Amino acid sequence: MFEFIKDFARKQALKKYASKEPTGITPIEQIRSAVAFINVEDTSFDLCKDAILAFYREHGIKGEIFFFDFRKIGSEERLITSITTTVLRRDLNWFGRPNREKIDLMLNTNADLFISLIKGTEFPIEFMAKCSRAKFKIGREQLPGGTFDLVVADSPEKAFSQAEVFREIKKYLAKIG
Repeated sequence: MFEFIKDFARKQALKKYASKEPTGITPIEQIRSAVAFINVEDTSFDLCKDAILAFYREHGIKGEIFFFDFRKIGSEERLITSITTTVLRRDLNWFGRPNREKIDLMLNTNADLFISLIKGTEFPIEFMAKCSRAKFKIGREQLPGGTFDLVVADSPEKAFSQAEVFREIKKYLAKIG
């Protein structure tokens, strides 16, 4: 019963917040701003973050990186990312929607490009991807409703790190432009 209620709440939230903006593959020359989502639990987290920032600089893109950090952090541990752009477990409501502050911060970037390097289709990344008004959306796994315009998935033989997936995304973006 609880799962039914949770699914109902998720559908209602997506109905209310989902962007109505049309999306499609866009050449890199037309991208002025971007937002990327990465998981701090991935072993290539630092390498990936640096690669994304270098990509933004190289292409003159005003960009932000948001971090998903759902680890249990003890009192003696410190957060390794900015609290402003990090979505923590405590930032999610009872059905998994990020809090309004994080949503507004992402939306205020007015991103032309949305990149999700988060593996899986969990509700927090689904919500952020669907409510983003970006005109070009890239992800690792297609979400229900065909949210992403470009999907760079793991191969059946090997699961790739976020840094490896981002390297492939850059190759595709170069071919599009």
